[in-house]
Amino acid sequence: MDDISTGILFSLLILLLVISGYFSGSETGMMALNRYKLRHLANQGHRGAKRVEKLLSRPDRLIGLILIGNNLVNILASAIATILGMRLYGDMGVAIATGALTLVVLVFSEVTPKTLAALYPERVSYTSSVLLQILMKLLYPLVWFVNGITNGFLLLLGLKVDNVHDGKLSSDELRTVVNEAGGLIPRRHQDMLLSILDLENVTVEDLMVPRNEIAGINVNDDWKSIVRQLSHSAHGRIVLYRDNIDEVVGMLRVREAYRLMMDKNDFSKENLLRAADEVYFIPEGTPLNVQLLKFQRNKQRIGLIVDEYGDIQGLITLEDILEEIVGEFTTSISPTLAEEITPQNDGSLLIEGSANIRDLNKSLNWVLPTDGPRTLNGLILEHLEDIPENRVSIRVAGYKMEIMEISDNMIKLVRVLPSRLKKTG
Repeated sequence: MDDISTGILFSLLILLLVISGYFSGSETGMMALNRYKLRHLANQGHRGAKRVEKLLSRPDRLIGLILIGNNLVNILASAIATILGMRLYGDMGVAIATGALTLVVLVFSEVTPKTLAALYPERVSYTSSVLLQILMKLLYPLVWFVNGITNGFLLLLGLKVDNVHDGKLSSDELRTVVNEAGGLIPRRHQDMLLSILDLENVTVEDLMVPRNEIAGINVNDDWKSIVRQLSHSAHGRIVLYRDNIDEVVGMLRVREAYRLMMDKNDFSKENLLRAADEVYFIPEGTPLNVQLLKFQRNKQRIGLIVDEYGDIQGLITLEDILEEIVGEFTTSISPTLAEEITPQNDGSLLIEGSANIRDLNKSLNWVLPTDGPRTLNGLILEHLEDIPENRVSIRVAGYKMEIMEISDNMIKLVRVLPSRLKKTG
């Protein structure tokens, strides 16, 4: 080193600091990459993305290569800085060189390149991957040796390098990705994607038409009554039963009944029963994502939900599940949530007791409990443990409610006061 001029040593030191910055920036850029965007670009044939993806397939080797290079460069830079310090300042030069080099390395070889790489990881990674790929081939024996020692030490600690996370996202992680997509995905599409993810957490009972609201015809009624019910039906399909809804005999398409009406000779109770389709039963507790696939597989659009004893609990259609994903259809016959809520001038809300709790939470950003009854009427009755005879003011889950109307052992209308509405809004 004594034969090398001070100018050349300064040049070598600057070059080593640049190389150190290259390794530092490359490490941060590689680790800061969006792996899903990288995979997408690699599948599209992007050369830089392919190189980076190959290097990241074994992150232990990549990190080993970068750290070997960075440490070798930094140690060599420290030696040169010490020589320069002693030449310029004598024995005090060692301390001066150490302090000055630490500051320079920190600013120009660590913080600056790493910050730049964190801001522009794609540009840094795709460019640096060219040289890193070459270095990996040249220094592979050394990298393999160092990684062998490191992996052996990790193995003693009970850790296996091969057990690398495969990059698959859980449902909750996928929700976070969708929520943070921002303007990349329209809000409406984000809501639909989140609704699809939520299907596995919702069962058919949460969306079903309750047993007492199922449109059906008792085939044991007199013929004129049956014809009148068919003529005034607002539904596309009607349940046919004998005396009790649990004694279902078929699911009749109303248009098929109209076809029979056109031919008076064929229009009879026997032919009506013969034209009815076989009933499709659904066990209670079936998640919506499972039932959606079952509807598709069995080529069905409507089913009756039964409990463990075979009793009818409700009815659900394919459209009900699709509405859970895309929102309510304008052609829906059943009342919408907007029709069940009437805002008042004082800020309170008049809500029908049949309103679904999940829909209220979703639409109004409330936090009413959903692990029990599914309607507001059921929630209040569970809270009171009795059917009130007069108007009663109560507080349920922090929401102040006033029962306004009771009929047929059911709470028909509830007024929710604005005290809690302001807190949740």
